[in-house]
Amino acid sequence: MALYGFLDIFFLVFHSIFTLFNMFGWIPRITRRMHLATISATAFSWFILGIRYGWGYCFCTDWHWRVREALGRPVKSDSYIHFLILEISGIDLDPALVDWSVAGIFVFCAVMSSWLNARDFILKKRQGG
Repeated sequence: MALYGFLDIFFLVFHSIFTLFNMFGWIPRITRRMHLATISATAFSWFILGIRYGWGYCFCTDWHWRVREALGRPVKSDSYIHFLILEISGIDLDPALVDWSVAGIFVFCAVMSSWLNARDFILKKRQGG
């Protein structure tokens, strides 16, 4: 059981940091290429793996939910962000509102990352580097 307790905290911390990086990692130039990789991995999970497991599928969320089940603390939400908001604040927002907000933020961050990475690549080529 101690392993499941550790895994619960690990997933809570890792997945939250990963999510925050997906939201803001496109801003500093030094993290933009890594951000493009993480946002692409998220898109792969949501849209490619999602073909088999359902739109928005995230293997981190799936594994975390399995850990919570094993601990006898099942999650009553289909969305990791909805779960985080509920867990941290106790506020039970409309899941559809959370899903649409997450999708909008994701699209914005993916577009910004793609655009800035392309711009940085073009500028670097022009400078001969």
